[in-house]
Amino acid sequence: MSSALTDLYRYPIVQAPMAGGASCPQLAATVSEAGGLGFLAAGYKTPEAMYEEIKQLRGLTGRHFGVNLFMPQPADADTAAVGAYRARLTGEAAWYETPLGDPDAGTDDAYDAKLAVLLDNPVPVVSFTFGCPTRAVLDAFAKAGTRTIVTVTSPVEAQTAQWAGADAVCVQGVEAGGHQGTYSNDPAVHGMGAGLGLLSLITLVREYVQIPIIAAGGIMRGSQIAATLAAGAVAAQMGTAFLVCPESGANALHKQAMTDPLFGRTELTRAFSGRPARGLVNRFMREHGPHAPAAYPQLHHMTSGLRKAAAKAGDPQGMALWAGQGHRLARELPAARLVETLVVELDAARTELGLQTQRGAVS
Repeated sequence: MSSALTDLYRYPIVQAPMAGGASCPQLAATVSEAGGLGFLAAGYKTPEAMYEEIKQLRGLTGRHFGVNLFMPQPADADTAAVGAYRARLTGEAAWYETPLGDPDAGTDDAYDAKLAVLLDNPVPVVSFTFGCPTRAVLDAFAKAGTRTIVTVTSPVEAQTAQWAGADAVCVQGVEAGGHQGTYSNDPAVHGMGAGLGLLSLITLVREYVQIPIIAAGGIMRGSQIAATLAAGAVAAQMGTAFLVCPESGANALHKQAMTDPLFGRTELTRAFSGRPARGLVNRFMREHGPHAPAAYPQLHHMTSGLRKAAAKAGDPQGMALWAGQGHRLARELPAARLVETLVVELDAARTELGLQTQRGAVS
């Protein structure tokens, strides 16, 4: 079951692809060099920018790495609801002295062009978020020698990915920071906070599919990696844990907020993008989250300038501070040191589990 992935890394640690700048070539290369699997995030980038980052990464490491793509989204947003939200944000635009973005800037994230780049210049792994590619796409990557992973949040999504020909699924629990990688953005299908916890989700997905499972959601310690492996995963994907590393390209304010007592909890919100995403609760989320419609990527385009302006102004209360539920456990370690520490913790947890099993057998 695990052979499709285990030759990609020495340790079962995957650095999550975090769109927005955190998952830069320096971070991905360092994680891969340390024995994990580093990832670039192609979401919101042009195909040219994605290709440049791949070239930079290849110049930093000869080890395996992955690239994450966002699936195209249906252009079915409620225009009246989007317009009403836009009107609500006019005060934010005035405060940050920046115009609101165009909600109709596109819904496909240049998907086809990025596919063409990655098929012409194959990388070891490509993962997908916000939906499942067609069998033709996954077969094309298989012919190119690229392993494919599809992000899923339910057993049915996992089964769809297996049927389509994915090599593995990344099972994302509701604890995860950033966007929930659901196939659908319909509130009737995926209500806010309706997702499953990671360990329950891994167990359920194992009943539906035979392909390898990568676990994602709130993982910050080696003991948690051990728990996901015991539940049936072959590796753990970690985003928030790597976000605060010096190699991460995340904004300094975002890094500082992870352990700032001012930001004590996370919530799922549509406030910044129109899709459920987990972040640290701040002013923007409190004031606008309850009014944000299910309109992705329209709201993402609309608020992009606001978020950049807030960061430039040094105001974390207007930024999207994506974070998993375990954010208070973040450690500001160099990425290689973090991988090393996680491996030590993982080995200790496995040893303790083995000792407990032996004691139980004896008794």
